[in-house]
Amino acid sequence: MPQAQSDAAPERRARKVRQGVVVSNKMSKSIVVRVSRTVRHPVYQKVVKRSKKYMAHCEDPSVKEGDVVRIMECRPLSRTKRWRLIEVVRRSEEQVELKESALNPV
Repeated sequence: MPQAQSDAAPERRARKVRQGVVVSNKMSKSIVVRVSRTVRHPVYQKVVKRSKKYMAHCEDPSVKEGDVVRIMECRPLSRTKRWRLIEVVRRSEEQVELKESALNPV
């Protein structure tokens, strides 16, 4: 006789992960991330770039526009936020230059 699954935790589906560029950080604890992808046009077979913007929850105030970040799907946090920030993959070039100039004053 098969054993009941009541003692085991319910199985959770895999969460989607996307990588994109921060286009807005003007809100508190929220960022807007543009995720780009390439698709082949069904008729003309030309590769076309498509993008979509996602609102993501971000506790880290150091995330700036132009940063490349990774976001993960989560439960609804507000009317438009269903994603949260996992990590900053790469800082924007402006931030890197500012940090270097602060370390080496002329």
